[in-house]
Amino acid sequence: MKIAAPPRAGFPGLSLRQLERADLDAWYAYLSNPNVFRHTSWNLRSPDDLLPMFDNIESTDPDSIRRLAIVDTASGALAGTVGLHTVSTVNRSAEIAYDLAPSHWGRGIASAVCEAVTAWAFTHGGFMRMQAVVLTSNAGSARVLQKCGYRYEGLLRAYKMVRGTPGDFAMYARLATD
Repeated sequence: MKIAAPPRAGFPGLSLRQLERADLDAWYAYLSNPNVFRHTSWNLRSPDDLLPMFDNIESTDPDSIRRLAIVDTASGALAGTVGLHTVSTVNRSAEIAYDLAPSHWGRGIASAVCEAVTAWAFTHGGFMRMQAVVLTSNAGSARVLQKCGYRYEGLLRAYKMVRGTPGDFAMYARLATD
């Protein structure tokens, strides 16, 4: 679902805008990087594997995913994405997800955009619960969530298949009342 007025990125030199099909090649280029790929549950073989994501983003269903591009304002280059999936308007909950090109790691960008989108989801989206699951091997993402006030809720053993192997995930959540 397109976001009419995306939140501010919360980080100097970056902005958030709707993720577009024109971003496909740049997005795939860093998602397929082995240093990125190993920390995700993506099963990507080509840029075409990301096309269904765009179909969902363009949907008008209120429970469809929302995904924003994190853009370097100086160059216009895609630095990453952030968004919501597993959206439930009935339960007023969603799962946040984010990814960054390795060239932008270690600068606090993921924490800034995670916080910005979480705050936006509570104030403008009407959500009561935001959650995230991360592979237990992804300590960096767990730190991002903790910095943004997400609380560890438990271990989800063999929660999702990760390229043919059951993966253990940590569940984090933040409530609008936290």
